[in-house]
Amino acid sequence: MSQTVESNVRPDYDAELRKIADYVLDYRIDSDEALDTARNCLMDTLGCGLLALRFPECTKHLGPLVEGTVVPHGARVPGTSFRLDPVKAAWDIGAIIRWLDYNDTWLAAEWGHPSDNLGGILAVADHLSQKRVAEGEAPLTMRDVLEAMIMAHEIQGILALDNSFNRVGLDHVVLVKVATTAVTAKMMGADREQLLSALSHAWADGQSLRTYRHAPNAGSRKSWAAGDATSRGVRLADIALRGEMGIPGVLSAPQWGFYDVAFSHSNKDLSLKPLEERKFTFQREFGTYTMENVLFKISFPAEFHSQTACEAAVTLHPQVKDRLDDIDRIVLTTHDSAIRIISKSGKLANPADRDHCLQYMTAVPLIFGNLVAEHYEDDFHAAHPIIDELREKMEVVEDERYSRDYYDPERRSIANAIQVFFKDGSATDKVEVEYPIGHRRRRAEGIPVLEEKFKRNLATRFPGGRCEAIMALCKDQPRLEETPVNKFVDLFVI
Repeated sequence: MSQTVESNVRPDYDAELRKIADYVLDYRIDSDEALDTARNCLMDTLGCGLLALRFPECTKHLGPLVEGTVVPHGARVPGTSFRLDPVKAAWDIGAIIRWLDYNDTWLAAEWGHPSDNLGGILAVADHLSQKRVAEGEAPLTMRDVLEAMIMAHEIQGILALDNSFNRVGLDHVVLVKVATTAVTAKMMGADREQLLSALSHAWADGQSLRTYRHAPNAGSRKSWAAGDATSRGVRLADIALRGEMGIPGVLSAPQWGFYDVAFSHSNKDLSLKPLEERKFTFQREFGTYTMENVLFKISFPAEFHSQTACEAAVTLHPQVKDRLDDIDRIVLTTHDSAIRIISKSGKLANPADRDHCLQYMTAVPLIFGNLVAEHYEDDFHAAHPIIDELREKMEVVEDERYSRDYYDPERRSIANAIQVFFKDGSATDKVEVEYPIGHRRRRAEGIPVLEEKFKRNLATRFPGGRCEAIMALCKDQPRLEETPVNKFVDLFVI
């Protein structure tokens, strides 16, 4: 064919989109472990959102875009009195969930926080349930929410196993948008064509750059980026349900598709490879793997690659707290992902910069024996110059075994070790932690601590009686699953 004419043979939808759509529409969830983990994830995620409401930098973003807007059957934002359209409610819920970097995590070739999708899921479920009740129909139940969470986790998690968006400069929230689009379209009643259309538009969007997560630009956008993504997923699902045509070759179209435009040009080596080598690969079939193996941030509101470093620092605190001025150097042994994402030197400009700094997140628990969200605030940092003094004494080294075990699907460790050396030549033991308390290998140990975290977070927003009622419902799997979504959200309204 002449090079002056383009072929206009419309393709079938890309196989990757069809794979996601078939999973969402046809897969039946029967894993008790996944449902139980989703229940714990629901508690933890909502608790993180409630805790974030204590921070004005977060709450300034919440509420209707036009003050005084009244939305019939508006979706509620937990911990507030807002009733919003589902798109803005998804933004708000997603933003509070992610604000403190304290919700669940998934680590693979790509990183991310699958519970970010709850922003869109809960907003749509609450709105639809209220609307159905008003029309004399049965509302959605919390079983529907849990199943949507499992599927959103799975879409985001399986895509992340082999496919690194960060290596081409894109932020992981693209996967939040795609996962939310898929599951909320199903909740809204999409057929297969509508769901495929919605997914195609999610990939056609311009995708967020990772620059707001890294030096020298790390800042608070990383705290609302997931809210923005889950909200966009709801909007795209709505557009598709209105009959908008899809973009079948959105991934694979030569020159104009996602693979050529966004999944190659930022990486010179990758751009030289043929299309088949740049397409997404799937390490395993979609099921319930991600939810069953998700990582909970239980002890510390800190970027997950630092969780075991924080735990090791707390262990060492009694040995160093009275000898801080005598420290000569601190050796942090870690894995390559932590080095790439959160190891940084120099001035830290804001709380979002500090909660993505391995050295800062290690220094604080070494000094104080704990790490909480308030420790990232400007006033706290300014009042304790010893934090930066210890940062300057830190040496970060990679242990290749840690890096291998991080990617090993049978291990999925997130190892860190710390050893402190003093000026007199003495040293502490090298304290190594390979699996954080939120890891699947430590579930039995971690869930009681997760429940205590949820109780504390509830108490920041609600009176004792309400906290007890919420806790009792959330711990009762059968009762929770059959509870109408609108009745569940009622418990979280101010």
